[in-house]
This record gives sequence, C-alpha cells and structure tokens, in this order.
Amino acid sequence: MSRREGSLEDPQADSSVSPLPHLEAKIRQTHSLARLLTKYAEQLLQEYVQHQGEPFGLPGFSPPRLPVAGLSAPAAGHAGLPAPERLRLDAAALSALPPLLDVVRRHQAELNPRAPRLLRRLEDAARQARALGAAVEAVLAALGAETRGPPAEPAAAASAAAAAAGVFPAKVLGLRVCGLYREWFT
Repeated sequence: MSRREGSLEDPQADSSVSPLPHLEAKIRQTHSLARLLTKYAEQLLQEYVQHQGEPFGLPGFSPPRLPVAGLSAPAAGHAGLPAPERLRLDAAALSALPPLLDVVRRHQAELNPRAPRLLRRLEDAARQARALGAAVEAVLAALGAETRGPPAEPAAAASAAAAAAGVFPAKVLGLRVCGLYREWFT
C-alpha cells in the first residue's frame, strides 16, 4: 500500500461513488491499517539495522540489492494502474512477505538471540502483513475482482540460499526483506 502506488479511493470524498456501505467501511479500515503500518515498517528496518553490527548502519554502506524469491519492490508505474490490478499486486506482495519475514526471524533468532524486541517486531510484521493481505483480498472480492495473482516462489529457497552462503548473506537478505516490507508500506 505504498504512496507510490496510490491509495484506495477515499469513499468519503463522494458518498455517491458506492452504494455499498460495507465496501466503503472495508476500504476505510484497510486504508487505515496500511497507514498505521507505515511507521511500524520504518521502525522495523531501523531496529533490524541496529542489531546487525558493522558495516550495517555505517554511513555510505550500500549492501548488494540481492533478488528476493517471490518478492520485488513496487514498480514505478504502480500508482497509475487501475485499482483492481494495483490491489492484486498488493495482495501478492502481502502474501509473499510473511514467510520471508519468518525466515528472517529464524535467522535473527540464531544470530541475535538477545534481541527479543527485534524478534517480536519481525513476528508482528509477518502477522500484520497477513492481516492487511486478508483485508486487501476482502476488498478485491467485494469489488468482484480476482483475488489471487501468480503464486509466489517459496521463501524456503531464499532461506536455504542465505543459510548456505553464511552469516553476512543472511543479514543482507534480512535487510532486503525488511526494506521491501517498508517499501510496500511507505
């Protein structure tokens, strides 16, 4: 639900837009949840970086932007897409995020077992992405639009690749996943 991708139509702007009060309420609720999660996503990324040690968080540090299985950043033209298509892409991203966040949480449990707040934030982020994804899918269903896009690649592939490559790639994967979580909400 990034700002770049636009926002759900404000049903209060013109009450004649939809005769379905249930749909209007669901849209308002979903939009409010997305706005609430914007700040949370930024806090998660900051907390993640804080617990990774050097070189993470150093000025000028630019980790490689590795691809993440099943998820990419919102495209630049996302905001211009018709609402049903934009919402389908949102729903696909929101269904891909929870398993990836779970992978990051498992890695961080091994790498930073004394960071319970970070682990809790990662768990909360996965739960929140699931909740928002369900809300977006409910809006799509109420609009009569197809609710599922193409299936995302399993996050297990990302986990196995990062774990096999070592600690630094696992940390970079976590940074990338937290960054994508933020990008889909800001």
